Order: sequence, then structure tokens, then C-alpha cells
Amino acid sequence: MPTLLERQKYLIDYTLAALLRRKTRTLGLVLIYALLVFLFSSVLLLSQGLRREAAMLLQDAPEVIVQRLSAGRHDLFPASWLESLRRIRGVSAVQGRLWGYYYDPAVKANYTLMVTPDRGLAANDILVGAALARIRQLGIGDFLSLPTATGKPLPLKVAGILDSASELISADLMLLSETSYRVLFNPPPDTFTDAVLTVRNPREARTVAEKIVLALPGSRPILRAEILRTYDAVFNWREGMVFITLGAALLAFMILAWDKAAGLSAEEQREIGILKAIGWETGDILRMKLWEGALLSLTAFLAGYVLAYWQVFYGGAKLFAPALKGWAVLYPDFRLTPAVDVQQVLALLAVTVLPYIVATLIPIWRAATTDPDAVMRG
Repeated sequence: MPTLLERQKYLIDYTLAALLRRKTRTLGLVLIYALLVFLFSSVLLLSQGLRREAAMLLQDAPEVIVQRLSAGRHDLFPASWLESLRRIRGVSAVQGRLWGYYYDPAVKANYTLMVTPDRGLAANDILVGAALARIRQLGIGDFLSLPTATGKPLPLKVAGILDSASELISADLMLLSETSYRVLFNPPPDTFTDAVLTVRNPREARTVAEKIVLALPGSRPILRAEILRTYDAVFNWREGMVFITLGAALLAFMILAWDKAAGLSAEEQREIGILKAIGWETGDILRMKLWEGALLSLTAFLAGYVLAYWQVFYGGAKLFAPALKGWAVLYPDFRLTPAVDVQQVLALLAVTVLPYIVATLIPIWRAATTDPDAVMRG
């Protein structure tokens, strides 16, 4: 065993010396390789982080949301439907919700307004999201005046700023009292935007949704699991679009790997011929080149992945954030929770490192099994 380890140590020492002799070429190859790994790792880390963030935030989302449809579009929800929902077996609680969108021409952005009775807000008090507070330069105690449906201004006092940890979903959010909501939008009395249900057994949520459709034919139940699948589908679509734009970089890498598989340079052929002539075995040459490919590819992989990890979790993910988060005037500002997915790392290794090592060994094997004199002359 010590002899085998010593042989591998000598092979690594020789490989490092050979790479240093071609340091300009080696450095250029590592930089290009690391850049490719960095780009793909950034996309995968960012999209995975956003999925994880969305799943964590939606854990507390309502199990079932019920909307009323009219001519295939979302319509106001009558208060009389709440009692029908309470009578459905398996439903433990029903609550009507009031929410809507408000376009602010001052910043050319839509706000999401929602009534939250549990906050105990006064008639004209509001809580605003951190992004909304930044763009309107609002602080606690400031007033925000919004024109109502009748054209009269409604002064609203900022009673607090929503926690920035939830900015992914609260960037443009404004919480207000039911009184202010009805003055602002002037909806018909005894109507809500939709209703949220709590199910006794979450595993029966789909069954409850089927009962809702039968009891209220004009309704549309939305399950929390469906919302999560929608988020996942959106991130998959955006991730795929970014990967398509990175196709040119992937094509360049494939050309590089093919060039390595096509043959060796004259210098590399002479080096192999000399090693064969002084007594190196074919297996030793293959192991030496295997170490060379592994050292190059793993160094580039680690450099690219670590840089991508820092860029996504500590550098604000500015490179691909607009493509994966989406575009908005009120842009959420939050940090993703650092995490490493082992399966993701193994997939990246399989896509970037393995093909390069295999492409390196093919021409080396052909040269190592050829007569030394023919190799040096070739």
C-alpha cells in the first residue's frame, strides 16, 4: 500500500510540474473552464434558492382558497357563500378576505392591498412593505394619500414597516383596515374578494375542493399545493430560458472537449514518447494524464462553484436575479438562505468534469499504446 501511495504522489508531483511548464495555457484553460462552471452554478443556485424561499414562505398560506368566477373571470365573492362553505364536511374554519391591486401613477407600479383583521389596525393606519417604503421614502408616522374610487383623497398613516425577511412576498404589500379598504375601493356591501378555508385533515384538501365545486358551481377552489407547483413551474421556465442564453458558452465548452479528444499537440506527443522510452508503462502515463485532467477540471470547478456561491448568497445575485426573480418597479430586496444541494453538485460534476476527463484520456491512450519512436516522430 505505501508503494502505491508513493507512486501516486510522484505522479501528482510530475503532473503539477508539467502544468507549471505550460502555465499560460493551463491558466487560460482553468479560467475559461471556471467561467463556464460559474455561469451554470449561478443559475442553479439562484433558482434552487428561490424555490426554497418560496416554499418556506408559502408553508403558512391558506390550505384552500375559494374564488367566484363570472364569465370565466374572478368576481366578487358574496358573503352568503361563507355559510355554504362552513357546512361542507371537513372544513373547520372559513373567512372572507378583502384584497386588491392599486396602481400608483407616482411610481408607475401596482400595490397589493389587503385587509388583516388580526393586526388590529386603526381606521386610517397602514403597514407597508419595505420596497414600497423605500421607493416612496416613507417612514413610521408619515402619511400616504391615495385617491379613492370617488376621486377624493384618502390620507393613510404609516403605522409600521413589514419585516424585510418576508420581502419576497411583501415588497409591494400594504395592509389596511376594512374601513379604509371599503372607502378606497367602494365595493358592494356583503361582498369579499375571496374566501380562505382551514381543513381539519390537510390530506383531504383535494376532496374538500371537489365538494366545494359541487356545492357552489360558480366557484373555483385553489389548493396550496397547486400554488407551490405554479411557482415551481415558473422558476423552471425562467431557468430554462437562462440556460438557452448560455447555450453559446456550453457550445464553446463542447468544442474544447472535442478538440482535446481529437488529438494531442506535437509537444505532448514528444513528452509521451520520451516517457515511454525511459521506461514508463502505459498505465503510468494514463494515470498521470488522469491526474492532470482531474486537477485541472476540479480546480476550475471549485473556483467557479465557490465564486457562484458567493455571488448568489452574499453578493446579491445581481447577475441573473432580474431573469429569475422577474421584473418589477417595486423590486424585492432580500438575501437567500445559503445552502448546498449535494445532488445538484453531483449533476454539475457529471456535466462539466467527467466529459473533460474522458475527452483527455482518449487521445492519451492512443499515444501511450503506440511505439515511442513513432510517437516522437509523429
